[in-house]
Amino acid sequence: MSMMDKLKNMLKGHPERTNQGIEKAGDYVDDRTQGKYGRHVDTAQDKMREQFGGGRGEGGQTGTDRGPDEPPRA
Repeated sequence: MSMMDKLKNMLKGHPERTNQGIEKAGDYVDDRTQGKYGRHVDTAQDKMREQFGGGRGEGGQTGTDRGPDEPPRA
């Protein structure tokens, strides 16, 4: 069994906890990079939610965290 299969099995049935972990990981990366790669972090968070079934981001939207110079998505 691969590492991805093990992760999927652990996260299955816990979308709230999965989403919390994805958000926390994204916030950590944004903090460490001072928001420089905010758009890329948002994209990675969206892909992880698709892969692991974490649902939507806080406030019912995905990709709500932006870097300082990035305009909001349409």
